[in-house]
Amino acid sequence: MVSGREIVFWKMHGLGNDYILIDNRDGKLCEEVLSPLAKKLCKRRFSVGADGLLLVYDSTVADVRMRIFNADGSEAEMCGNGIRCLAKYCYENGIVSRSAINIETLAGVKTVWLSIDKGRVKAATVDMGKPEFERSSIPVTGEGEFINEELKVDGEVFRATCLSVGNPHCVIFVENIDSFPVEYYGPRIENSPIFPKRINVEFVQVVGRDLIRVRVWERGVGETLACGTGACASVVAGNVLGLIGRECRVQLLGGELSVKYDEDGRIFMSGPAETVYRGVINLEGLI
Repeated sequence: MVSGREIVFWKMHGLGNDYILIDNRDGKLCEEVLSPLAKKLCKRRFSVGADGLLLVYDSTVADVRMRIFNADGSEAEMCGNGIRCLAKYCYENGIVSRSAINIETLAGVKTVWLSIDKGRVKAATVDMGKPEFERSSIPVTGEGEFINEELKVDGEVFRATCLSVGNPHCVIFVENIDSFPVEYYGPRIENSPIFPKRINVEFVQVVGRDLIRVRVWERGVGETLACGTGACASVVAGNVLGLIGRECRVQLLGGELSVKYDEDGRIFMSGPAETVYRGVINLEGLI
């Protein structure tokens, strides 16, 4: 039995990009505790451990509303792996009974189509919407677009493409992601003064017209095994630069996603969502 100071959670992941998911439709967790709670719960070895905290809320414009807090306590606008996990949770817990779910996010309402087998969600496809290239929409300092522009970091010059797919991304194409020092350049680019709200960084290796390999440095988290929005940003950037086609497989450290950037400029991302376990958190001393 769960007491008044305890709360049920699901531990979930999309390609190893892992989350603590809590149904907060009853408002048990008030606004001021969300950021510090995310920092505490996501701390690996000392708590549950995760890349982020996902929260389910009621919505007046969609089936449900999603909020996501990074491991550092900052709130993110959108998360491609997270939204697949949240959609799976909502279906399997009877919050939404349809295989197409509309989910409100800080980046707008997103539609998720579920692939269901024997009542369990195996995978999901997300309509990620259209990318934004204007610097003010990402944001990046200056005016116009930031496509294949020079980005100087500690004396090194990269060619970078910046865009928003609901959250901000900086995509850099490299020869070999295995040997590239992601841990060194990732945080320096994330916190560059030209990115007022910081930025997610993708280091991308083109394997073929329909295949890329990606390593992701996530804003507020560090390097993660996968990032859905990062995969989408990488495909869009690669297509805009003429390096890849409109449909592409994206190999991340945690597995593979499929991304389509259609002729109308919309992005569709498909991939798995997994439940690891169900648990109970004792809130005593945490909030």
